[in-house]
Amino acid sequence: MATTTNITTSYAGQEAAPYVAAALIESATLNRGGVDVMPGIKFRKTIRPTNIEDIIADATCDFTATSSVTVLERQLEPKELQVNTQFCKADFTDTWDSQGMGFGLGETLPKEFSDFIIAQYAAQVAEKNEINLWRGVASNDGEYDGFVTLISADADLPAAQEIAGTTVDASNVIDELGKIVDAIPDRLYGKEDMKIYVANNIYKAYKRALGGFGANGLGANGVNGLGNNQNLDSLQFDGVEIFQTFGLAKDTAIATRKSNLKFGVGDLANHGEVKLLDMADIDASRNARFVMRFSAGVQYEFAKDFVTYGITNSANPA
Repeated sequence: MATTTNITTSYAGQEAAPYVAAALIESATLNRGGVDVMPGIKFRKTIRPTNIEDIIADATCDFTATSSVTVLERQLEPKELQVNTQFCKADFTDTWDSQGMGFGLGETLPKEFSDFIIAQYAAQVAEKNEINLWRGVASNDGEYDGFVTLISADADLPAAQEIAGTTVDASNVIDELGKIVDAIPDRLYGKEDMKIYVANNIYKAYKRALGGFGANGLGANGVNGLGNNQNLDSLQFDGVEIFQTFGLAKDTAIATRKSNLKFGVGDLANHGEVKLLDMADIDASRNARFVMRFSAGVQYEFAKDFVTYGITNSANPA
């Protein structure tokens, strides 16, 4: 029998970094620049946000310290995660180039198919990472603590900035978004990177309301008299950007500055790994295995810079 050469695609360290980084950054929130990204964290990154207050006082001839400086410490420690999965090549013989794959023990993985599989799994990693980013729970397998998990257990979130939620639709979305804006502290309102991160259903409801089919006197024809026949790609509410997320749970939202949100990834140049292994020459099966290893996590700077909607704070319930 002729010797067969089955393709085994393997990337590690610097070679794996572009593939793993692309899988993570393709998460909708990260891909559209919704949070600050901190790459290359080998183990743990200490974030030291600083509060400086009362710096101006009446002039005197003496030096009198008037300001207060508070330095906080928060730890961003990416959690090690992996994708280990096995699939049968036979599942693809009818949908892929079966001639290129061969037959029986000579069945191989064409280079194009290897690229396809890596892309497919990378897309799934990105989709899962979008959920982890916002509402992941580290005690769950394959997750790390997301922003909602962290802020909902932080007693430093002012109770006045915890807005009780309700079922949101086009008839009440204007009122509910108004509650969020009203709760944004004056020192934050108007900041360039201030955003209201909303669940997908709230974003859809707001678009429909702008089409003229909500309440509050929006009118029957909506923006520019176009009704629903319009393209509203960039939405604002009272001067604050509305940022659509796919990771927040239905009927929930968070208002904060982009610069307050940090997403960290591990040192992919040394520890990232992507591997697609054809098992034919190993156990004579028609299986292939896909492996991806990486680490990721989130953290924020100031709890007092959040306004939450529909999120219960167990440490400081509203």
